[in-house]
Amino acid sequence: MSQSHEGHDHAPRITSDNQRKVLIAFVITFSYMIIEVIGGLMSGSLALIADAGHMLTDAGALALSYAAFRFGQRTADESRTYGYLRFEVIAGLINAVALFAIVVWIAMEAFNRFRAPGEVLAGPMFLVAVVGLLINMLVFWILTRGDKEHVNIKGAVLHVMGDLLGSVGAITAAIVIYFTGWTPIDPILSIVVSILILRSAWALLRNSLHILLEGAPEDAKPEEITRHLMTTITGLAAVRHVHVWLITSGKALATLHVEPKADVDPRTLVRNVEVELVKRFDIRHSTIAIDWPDAPDEECVIAEPTGSKAPNHDHADHGHGDHDESGGDHATHDHSHAGHKH
Repeated sequence: MSQSHEGHDHAPRITSDNQRKVLIAFVITFSYMIIEVIGGLMSGSLALIADAGHMLTDAGALALSYAAFRFGQRTADESRTYGYLRFEVIAGLINAVALFAIVVWIAMEAFNRFRAPGEVLAGPMFLVAVVGLLINMLVFWILTRGDKEHVNIKGAVLHVMGDLLGSVGAITAAIVIYFTGWTPIDPILSIVVSILILRSAWALLRNSLHILLEGAPEDAKPEEITRHLMTTITGLAAVRHVHVWLITSGKALATLHVEPKADVDPRTLVRNVEVELVKRFDIRHSTIAIDWPDAPDEECVIAEPTGSKAPNHDHADHGHGDHDESGGDHATHDHSHAGHKH
């Protein structure tokens, strides 16, 4: 069996610049969120409070990004062989649930405002919303300086872009109320902002659950991996038992069996497979087992993904052990029978 570690690091790729700007953005966002809550309560604006709720999602995303940077620096140990990379995913799940609760509260408050409209001070509401817009623009500028491709940075930027729209909504509500006195615009726009929160919460919940369920990356499905390897690598007779999962966002791992053709050096074959997995699917940690044509037939002890076997092959599947469902540890292959090479 071969385990590929070339170019692989168990901790996220961290730069002090990314970590610093995420921390600065978090402090600015969280501090102004508190000011916006106070301004919303004093002015009676539900739209401001809803925007503060959206800023809370931004602060949560930034805190998760910072925690991912910090925890990613912790080395793996005997109990957690992949370190603490899943902390980001668990925290994301908790954050998503909290966001759903915020949306429910805003919706209930908006309903009550429609039934019994209250006074809204358009002047203070406008000033707080404008400052909020400027704050969001500042945070956006900070996050987009330098490395913009890191998965945590990209996620935080998306949150801030949504909050920019929330600030625009609050400013619009303040202008309408100031010139027309029509206060229902405040709960209406608060619902619009809550929908933005709901979209972010749903995406965060879906992605977190997908990773915790050890789902495959969108661009690295087992069937696609099998097809690519079979059509790209010469000397490859079959690919079986392809299992690929995410340990955290943007970090995929894979286990698979390969069968070499006659007179093909298995070490060279495994090396070529490792290179293709990195180049085509960005899978930098793979565990590859060699299947020999004369090995006894065995049943796969876990579910076999569709398309993970090479088509039109006469040999039955060989045993493939499970990997840890909670932490995404390497699969433990059962190769006690003769004819397998590790």
